[in-house]
Amino acid sequence: MQFRSPGPFFVILTLLSAHAVCQSLKPGLEGMAPSKWLTIRNTHAPGKTYRFNGTDTKRFTQEEYFMRAWVPLVHNKKVTVLLGPNYRAEQLEFKSTGENPVSHMEGWNLRTFAMDLNSVVKLDSSSWFIFTSHINKSGDFGSLDWQEIPVNFTLSASFLRKKSLNKEVGIGVMMNKSFRVTVLPVFIFNYNFSNSSGLEMMLPKKIAFRKNISPSDIIYFKSEAVSRTYYLRKFNEDALGVCRRVDIDMGVSYNRKIGNYAGVEIFGGYRQNISNRLIEGAVPVRTSGLAATIEFYVQPPKFKKRK
Repeated sequence: MQFRSPGPFFVILTLLSAHAVCQSLKPGLEGMAPSKWLTIRNTHAPGKTYRFNGTDTKRFTQEEYFMRAWVPLVHNKKVTVLLGPNYRAEQLEFKSTGENPVSHMEGWNLRTFAMDLNSVVKLDSSSWFIFTSHINKSGDFGSLDWQEIPVNFTLSASFLRKKSLNKEVGIGVMMNKSFRVTVLPVFIFNYNFSNSSGLEMMLPKKIAFRKNISPSDIIYFKSEAVSRTYYLRKFNEDALGVCRRVDIDMGVSYNRKIGNYAGVEIFGGYRQNISNRLIEGAVPVRTSGLAATIEFYVQPPKFKKRK
């Protein structure tokens, strides 16, 4: 399989999954986007092309649906534990006619079944331990059975401290196990420049500049890592293969709260591909291009704290 090896920084970017951090114990700064209890998201990234040797170039669109809901398991003054089952379906929607050797990747057969478990432990009025875990099975469920797809997981532990009302800093460590085991540092830095602007960083996942237009409207100028790995059957073989890509989404995101219960977020920008791996013999031609996402979310309900 063809694989363009990224630099060390981009290897880090591929390994960290985005995890919602419970803000009921008040980590986070004033003006940041609300927590999302239920999320439904659709993404389109058109204009990608590939070819096999001796064949014409094939054009396709990456399209994805994602859903997640958080369920509180523990919620008191010191500890909150959230369970987050989630599901993702993706297809390569082909726009070209003729023979297509990777046609089995069309028709929503690329799926991910995953479970997140996040914990926030309050140490004092300005510091927290945050633990996250993510476990998944991800692959071509049109050709593979459940038991054929390996289990992947990511674990992280971070210490977060609020230095002031407008500044918080966190450090931690993360371990990822997929086709190899990797241990990497985590750095969190959130800072409000004013009542209407701020910087949000969670490296190696995301960097974003925030502009609060109103209490219900936020614009983000951001750069965020997007990585996808799917196990699948190799072309004309029974052996297990891997389809994997690493992208950086760069653009503008608009978040609009709808009352105290729901909201919508729209993203538009450029998806810069860092590495791309389809199946044996597939040669990436155009791997970067425009990307757009629309997301609907429900804010967390108000749970009464236990004494």
